[in-house]
Amino acid sequence: MVRGNGERAGECVLNISGLHYAIADRVLLDGLDLQVGAGESAAVVGPSGSGKSTLLGCILGLNRPQQGRVEVAGQDVVRMRQRALERHRSRHMGVVFQFGELLPELTPVENVALAALLGGAPTGEAYERAEGILRDLGVPYDGVPTGQLSGGERQRTAVARALINQPKILLADEPTGALDRVTRDAVSELLFDVPRRWDCALVVVTHDVEVAERADRCLELTGAALVQRTVGGRS
Repeated sequence: MVRGNGERAGECVLNISGLHYAIADRVLLDGLDLQVGAGESAAVVGPSGSGKSTLLGCILGLNRPQQGRVEVAGQDVVRMRQRALERHRSRHMGVVFQFGELLPELTPVENVALAALLGGAPTGEAYERAEGILRDLGVPYDGVPTGQLSGGERQRTAVARALINQPKILLADEPTGALDRVTRDAVSELLFDVPRRWDCALVVVTHDVEVAERADRCLELTGAALVQRTVGGRS
């Protein structure tokens, strides 16, 4: 597998093949294929209603497609039973949402440690890991409720929470949509540096082409299919 910059990506973490998803008579995804390796980022752009969030839902196992395979870390989530799917999702997938979805009354370290605790980590280890990753991402993590942080600090906290269990793939749904331009650029820089630093795959869905073009590959979801976009003069 080759990245958009010509470098070779690592093991295939996400392998989607022949994905078909429809609601009533509306087809959102039709024969869609996508492969993303460890250390690689892919961004998917498209207008509202084009199926971007539906695609993320299929990767997470929240949406059940009518046809196709969605393999994450070597397992097809489409065919998993609910309990096995929940374990697989907790172990191998991290998610960053547009508004962070953090608990505002908790401190950043409590928000991040909570994800590790739910993943089965002992309390001491969970808090130690949470402090370490927040420190690494430049977030003030102790004593301040998350609700009092800036928008950029909250999104950095959300990234930390998504990474705390060392997932194979990080999924981001409009992660900069609620940020001003300066903060958007700072969070984007952090986000697209994640695959290299944490050796995971990254898939970002966004309406913001400028953000998407930071990825190794930029794809457009149009007509229920993924089409390669030209990034910085290359395809």
